[in-house]
Amino acid sequence: MSTLSRNLSSAFVGAIMFAVPTLAHAQAIDIAAREYIILDFQTGAVLDSKQPDERMPPSSMSKLMTAYMVFDAVKAGRLSLDDEMSVSENAWKIGGAASGGSTMFLNPNDKVKVSSLLRGMIIQSGNDACIVLAENLAGSEEAFAEKMNAKAKEIGLINSHFMNATGLPHPEHYMTVRDLTVLARRIITDFPEFYSIYSETNFTYNGITQGNRNPLLYKVGSGADGLKTGHTEAAGYGLTASAIRNGRRLILAANGMASIKARDEETSKLMDWGFREFTNRNLFAAGEKVTDAEVWLGDKATIPLVTKKELVVTLPRAQAQTISVKAVYDGPLPAPITQGADVGKLVIDAKGMEQIQVAISAGEGVGRLGLIGRLKAAASYIFVGPQKPVASPAAAQ
Repeated sequence: MSTLSRNLSSAFVGAIMFAVPTLAHAQAIDIAAREYIILDFQTGAVLDSKQPDERMPPSSMSKLMTAYMVFDAVKAGRLSLDDEMSVSENAWKIGGAASGGSTMFLNPNDKVKVSSLLRGMIIQSGNDACIVLAENLAGSEEAFAEKMNAKAKEIGLINSHFMNATGLPHPEHYMTVRDLTVLARRIITDFPEFYSIYSETNFTYNGITQGNRNPLLYKVGSGADGLKTGHTEAAGYGLTASAIRNGRRLILAANGMASIKARDEETSKLMDWGFREFTNRNLFAAGEKVTDAEVWLGDKATIPLVTKKELVVTLPRAQAQTISVKAVYDGPLPAPITQGADVGKLVIDAKGMEQIQVAISAGEGVGRLGLIGRLKAAASYIFVGPQKPVASPAAAQ
């Protein structure tokens, strides 16, 4: 078990925010992809990466952003899944059967429900479905792309730019694998009511059944439930995927693989490695007491120090028992103290993991002693000396 101790000699220098670590490997891995990243969904910890911030053509993986826009419109009430949209001649020419690309096999002037267009885009990767959605929501695909870029900034995509709704090649249309995982996390978190579409393995429209191209969905025991493949000649073969095993979810994005077979094998290998080599440790629940701190000149002798948020860390499985958690604050804490005020930090260390520091706060408020009480405390300090609290090690949960 790890130990928790108080350190009164270290000065606290302000609120310390949670730091997302990039983890060292228990066993190194490198897959045959030009760019890739794999991270833990709950903590955001990056397990491994290669060129994660390199701009690249995302091909059909950028349809994740198109889907986000549609989900957002439905959730906000601006659109209904039962609404019907018209298929333009433009959508048919660029994304239909004659285009030679991924298609839903829409026909000009078809009236198609939004629910079907979503499945045509997500499961069948239909370029025509994307263009129909974009034109009906924004008037044109170009106007829709402008809205995509605005929303991308809003949700934290810092290195992405969209020129269309499909991911068809354009020199100014790019993403990074890191941004793809950010987007995947937002889809899962923001739209759980729609996310299950990504796990559907086939969809039929116009009498034509097409299967979901995500290879991990068909692997027994993979736990995969989304998200999206991509391929163009410039991009190579790519996949943004998520899987959940034993209650723990991982997300990966990889691009620049040489073939469908390589995409299947390399992403499966990376996902299996992430689940096998790493684990999560639940240290404290939100509001849980970490330790007690002595108070100076307060109407309470001690107060509990608590965490404001749930604290979970990801670390190499082989190093899970090496974790050390230490409460650091400058004590005794001078009164008055406001409940909830940051008064110290937790310092979390383990082999194979960058140090994490997170703020701890006062679990109770403390008033200042009156004049007589302060005089008694001062006299006690002069004649008896400071009463230092004894650190009582406690097991971190």
